[in-house]
Amino acid sequence: MDNATRLQYLAAMGIDVWVPRYVEETQIAPQNVVVDGDGVGDDWDSLNANITACQQCELGKTRQRAVLGAGHQQADWMWVTEAPNEADEQQGQPFSDHCALLFTEMLRAMQLRREEIFITHIVKCRPPAEREPKQSELSACASFLERQIALVQPKIIIAVGRIAAHKLLQSKAALSELRESSYELGGIPLVVMYHPAYLLRALTQKSKAWQDMQRALTLFETVK
Repeated sequence: MDNATRLQYLAAMGIDVWVPRYVEETQIAPQNVVVDGDGVGDDWDSLNANITACQQCELGKTRQRAVLGAGHQQADWMWVTEAPNEADEQQGQPFSDHCALLFTEMLRAMQLRREEIFITHIVKCRPPAEREPKQSELSACASFLERQIALVQPKIIIAVGRIAAHKLLQSKAALSELRESSYELGGIPLVVMYHPAYLLRALTQKSKAWQDMQRALTLFETVK
């Protein structure tokens, strides 16, 4: 996509002026093992094997496969969204459905790429009929997300959508309220954003997505 087209797309989201931010194109060699407080080692291979074999909730019986997450395994930015849908399950990564293009453009507006961030779901298996995850399913996957965060060691976490925000912040407040503040999760800065699928349904809210992105970029500048 050329720059003129990108600027037109951002303008449609309510962005009047876009000032590119410089991103240093360096690759970080992944560190595959972390040690928890008990001195027990953890690594991506064992974590992914645990997720793939998990039968702690009923989703293990209905899934085609678990969606492990995707992207840079030591990314500065970690995006946590809600449950996988059918497209995510088929492709094996988050944001694989009709909102994929918008999500990619949101990243580009922040001078980020999918390859530079780590994306995962709050639960790792698709609930039948795209229903919301049950509390038991959220609880069953909680330790997997904790281990992913420990392995990635991100500098900032983005909670994308209501379900992820409510679980990570242990709050039932409206998403419109939660996205107006910044938080910490285990000492890591956290920002709440609208889900791209919601923005496609509520076109008048797209300008608020840029507010979310600016809030995240500003916070990241303080911790990078």
